[in-house]
Amino acid sequence: MFAPAPEPHSALPPGDRWETSLAGITLRFGAGRLAEIGRIAHDLGASRVLLVADGGLRAARHVDRAEASLTEAGLQWTAFDGVLPNPDSELVAWAADFARRHRVDLIVGLGGGSAMDCAKGVNFLLTNGGTMENYWGWDRATEPLLPSIGVPTTAGTGSDAQSYALITQSDTGRKMACGAPGAAFREVILDPELTLSTPAETAAAAGIDAVSHALESHVSTARSDASAALSSEAWRLLDANFAPSLDPAADRGALLETRGSMLIGSHLAGAAIEASMLGAAHAAANPLTARFKITHGVAVGLMLPQVIRFNAEVAAEQYREISPRGAAALAERVEELRALAGLPQAIRECDVPRSSLPELAELAVDEWTGDHNPRPLEAGNFLELYEAAY
Repeated sequence: MFAPAPEPHSALPPGDRWETSLAGITLRFGAGRLAEIGRIAHDLGASRVLLVADGGLRAARHVDRAEASLTEAGLQWTAFDGVLPNPDSELVAWAADFARRHRVDLIVGLGGGSAMDCAKGVNFLLTNGGTMENYWGWDRATEPLLPSIGVPTTAGTGSDAQSYALITQSDTGRKMACGAPGAAFREVILDPELTLSTPAETAAAAGIDAVSHALESHVSTARSDASAALSSEAWRLLDANFAPSLDPAADRGALLETRGSMLIGSHLAGAAIEASMLGAAHAAANPLTARFKITHGVAVGLMLPQVIRFNAEVAAEQYREISPRGAAALAERVEELRALAGLPQAIRECDVPRSSLPELAELAVDEWTGDHNPRPLEAGNFLELYEAAY
């Protein structure tokens, strides 16, 4: 189920424009670097490119800018901009049919985690056929996947750093983690200019999601020295820049700096997940999203402080590595960040009836991320977490 562990993190290059390699992915950081996507695709051997995005990215003109760069590089392209939040297996199959008709040989995921996950899902179906259920797990693709490029427009999911596509199973609502070595993006463009069009509410939810990735991967039962180094650096960047990146009074230069740091932190947290996976906060959040359509980052933010407190009994030392004041202070800090972002502070604020909590607890037990939580949970434990967060 695990992807290969990433190499230990070393200091990233200084400055506001740099390139480096991390865990086999070439990272290109800097404002305005979306304009290079045509040259990058050309250098990867592309001739017919598929852009996967959502309608919001089209409205913000980011898709248009990518298309202009591809045209300038002499490449043919087509765009699938019908991605929806939490893409399901039916949507991915539809997008793959679209890609097949256009005979593409390189895929670009442009947008948030939904667009990037959809792009990876299309890659599986286009190259190996079948349905997304065939790739649920690790390394179940038998044929090589196409080269791909990831361009995140929010700092959150860390999908740009991962070789997994998270696709919702259409008939059950369960999250399927479908991974393979070739599913990871060959190149990733971290362009903070792209984040400036992101609505504050979306940026806040995405940022809390990135925070949860750093903190959950740091205490996972599958953690390694490499993943711990990545998650520690991710938390440092995210904690320092989360609130400033949402400041409505900040000027453009300040936002580029803080949102750029958030993009880097999100990527590092995503890289940490590759080897160490996640935990009970995601296991508890996924049923809230599937059952009540609560935005994923909001749902994780509601559950994470309670999970930190629950895990403190067995993971106090690991939490102290990144929060010298300990797990209790760390949980309070997450609640503080959540409040600063204006996100819901309790499950009851999201129109979830208390009577549904036992059902949610039963669903959470079946979520695979809970298997890696440092303190094992049964349905009763999940019910206690939901009650505490309610």
